[in-house]
Amino acid sequence: MKRILYILLQCTWGLPQTLAGAVLFLVFLRSRHFRYREAVATKWPLAGGVSLGLFIFVSHESLCYHEYGHTLQSLMLGPLYLPVVGLPSLVWALLYKRSRRARRRAYESVFPENWAETLGSRDA
Repeated sequence: MKRILYILLQCTWGLPQTLAGAVLFLVFLRSRHFRYREAVATKWPLAGGVSLGLFIFVSHESLCYHEYGHTLQSLMLGPLYLPVVGLPSLVWALLYKRSRRARRRAYESVFPENWAETLGSRDA
């Protein structure tokens, strides 16, 4: 029942990010796919991870719990997920990469990454 509710909510309340995730899933259709909790996970050749609704994409399976935390944010925020979580996460991951490493600042030290970390580590 939990999985059905998760899928239903991701495909309705989280529709914008789930559609984007479905497109990315098709792009990486030949990659390895597996289930991580209720999400559809894909091991992709790119560095890091991305979470889009029902779908997570990771370079290493150890990133799954963090990306799953983002899927839970998607369930909570629905259509606000992309501007509230997706955009800040993308900016933090890409634009501040060198600055973050130079200052030895943990990736999970800022919003929304620290929130995803907390959510994903529950019941792991």
